[in-house]
Amino acid sequence: MTDNDTYDLVVIGGGPAGYAAAIRAGQLGKKVACIEMERAGGTCLNWGCIPSKALLKSAELYQQMQNADELGLSCEKPGYDFEKVISRSRNVSDNMAKGVEFLFRKNKVEYIVGYGQVNVPGMVEVTEGKEKGRFLKTKNILLATGCRARQLPDLEVDGKRVLTSREALALKKQPKSAIIIGAGAIGAEFAYFYNAFGTKVTLVEMLPNILPVEDEESSKLLERSFKKQGINVKVSTSAENIKVGKKGVTCDLVSGDKKESAEAEILLLAIGVVPNLEKSVSPRVKLELDRGYIKVDDSYQTNIPGIYAAGDIIGPPWLAHVATFEAVQAVNGMFGHSKPRPVTQFPSCTYCLPQVASQGLTEQEAKEKGIPYKVGKFPFTASGKAVAANNSEGFVKILAADDGEILGAHIIGPEATELIAEYGLAMSLEATVQEIHDTIHAHPTLAEALGEAAGAVDGAAIHI
Repeated sequence: MTDNDTYDLVVIGGGPAGYAAAIRAGQLGKKVACIEMERAGGTCLNWGCIPSKALLKSAELYQQMQNADELGLSCEKPGYDFEKVISRSRNVSDNMAKGVEFLFRKNKVEYIVGYGQVNVPGMVEVTEGKEKGRFLKTKNILLATGCRARQLPDLEVDGKRVLTSREALALKKQPKSAIIIGAGAIGAEFAYFYNAFGTKVTLVEMLPNILPVEDEESSKLLERSFKKQGINVKVSTSAENIKVGKKGVTCDLVSGDKKESAEAEILLLAIGVVPNLEKSVSPRVKLELDRGYIKVDDSYQTNIPGIYAAGDIIGPPWLAHVATFEAVQAVNGMFGHSKPRPVTQFPSCTYCLPQVASQGLTEQEAKEKGIPYKVGKFPFTASGKAVAANNSEGFVKILAADDGEILGAHIIGPEATELIAEYGLAMSLEATVQEIHDTIHAHPTLAEALGEAAGAVDGAAIHI
């Protein structure tokens, strides 16, 4: 082993946590290598966040074209090429992955395609790929191996009849019908996407609400909107007796003592994720785990000095932006640049239409914790910009303490995933709802609704 194989940091995993950690270490002038089994960007960029948003944009525009007459425009019988829709999303991912690879080169990060395994602290072996058998000596190791889609036992994901989101993103032939099990963000987004192009969709959720982690009001409104769009939504329902045939899938939808049969060309599993740590750590390295996820301290260090972890592999929330934050904090801390900060507040976003975004406590959580709160709510039907854009479904809702501290923010409607950032910044700076209301928001904008909702906490909203 030579000095060329000695590093300040070796990162295993090239997703939002891994590539961000490697780039940040490079910015700090450290010698760093990033080992990724597939392609820079990981699941999010290649098989998740980015390609799915490309699909959703196509679906959104297609829906708008169908309703063009409401804006006084003529767009008769708009068509689409499903294979091109899928192909475009793959091209978007390819271009973004090239961007990450460029950033690696810019910051002098050595990028290794293959599997990296920690056999002993301070040493990483490349176990698969062109550089198989190579050993990298390093002062620090960051595990950022992420998660993979959860599957049902005894149900094979074949990529034709039974799929996870990964297979769905590459499915070039549009299914005529689909059963989607799980109505979290992934399930809701695919339900919207397929339905927008005319696929008959049944969305199944075991819990009482779709988007179960969101505020109940947002979830209920989205359910009503989905049903209005033609999606068959089944809550408090389980899919049982699943059978896969040559032409499709059948199952029983069970809700209490009621049971009905369902069939579709494909079954999409969107039932969560599981930790993806296999092949990355030797059994000889005794990392402390919690249900398969790596346990870390406030500096993102594991129970073994010099081995760190960040992103989905350390447990929920399983969000790319949280993973990036954690990874950068870990690197800043391990090299003494700044004290690492834990994740305390973060936005949750779902990119179906209407969009859903939130940060902080839901009303249910505030009640369960016995935290007093006041509610300010402003409907987009009272927003001039939303009405003018023919997109006024939804509302902005804010929870505040008596002193004006923002406890939680919830938005469902146009550009919700963009608008939530203002409340996120306000919560980071400990701004009050009064200060948000006193901030002049440009007119006409969707952002005015944020100020009006803040004012509504104390009955000071003007337009409701």
